[in-house]
Amino acid sequence: QVQLAESGGGLVQAGDSLRLSCAVSGRTFSDYAMGWFRQAPRKEREFVAGISRSGGNTYYTDSVKDRFTISRDGAKNTVYLQMNSLKPEDTAVYSCVADRQRVDTNSRPSYWGQGTQVTVSS
Repeated sequence: QVQLAESGGGLVQAGDSLRLSCAVSGRTFSDYAMGWFRQAPRKEREFVAGISRSGGNTYYTDSVKDRFTISRDGAKNTVYLQMNSLKPEDTAVYSCVADRQRVDTNSRPSYWGQGTQVTVSS
């Protein structure tokens, strides 16, 4: 069983930056591709970013490309989502995910964190 614990959410203004973290425990970190999904009020959950097990490949939804960066640190068993130039439409609950297969927009990840709220005011 993989446990995922997100942190770093909060309330920021448009144009600000925020970094989310996801601490992974329970299994070998390098065995899992990681990613982030988000769900805004009254909207369906959507894929945000994914990173391969090695960290060599990353994937993003179009709306966050050039603003968000996903990364992973094997020494800390942690995956990060650096979010720059935040917009009000980025407001959502962000959930960390893990899966043995690639995490992208077509994924149904096996493991999910509880989520962390990100609110961007205009």
